[in-house]
Amino acid sequence: QVQLVESGGGLVQAGGSLRLSCAASGGFFSNYAMGWFRQAPGKEREFVASIDWSGGTTYYADSVKGRFTISRDNAKNTVYLQMNSLTPEDTAVYSCAATGYSGAGYVSINNMHYWGKGTLVTVSS
Repeated sequence: QVQLVESGGGLVQAGGSLRLSCAASGGFFSNYAMGWFRQAPGKEREFVASIDWSGGTTYYADSVKGRFTISRDNAKNTVYLQMNSLTPEDTAVYSCAATGYSGAGYVSINNMHYWGKGTLVTVSS
């Protein structure tokens, strides 16, 4: 059983940056591909970024490509999401999740085995 706890959310002005962290415990974190997802008010949850077990392969949603960077530190059982050039459209609850597979391509909303509770990111204009 893997437990995931996100941190680093908060209020930031448009154009600013935030770094989210997702700390994992209770399982073989380094074996799993990880993903970040977000859900804005009144909208469905959407994929943001994914990373394979080694950190060597990453994927991004088109809406965040070039602004967000996903990374991981397996020694610390932590995955990160560096968010730059934030806009009000990035306002959402951001959640990390783990899939039972090692490849980043397996990361999708319906394919995740473990979810964190999320952290709120609010971007003001």
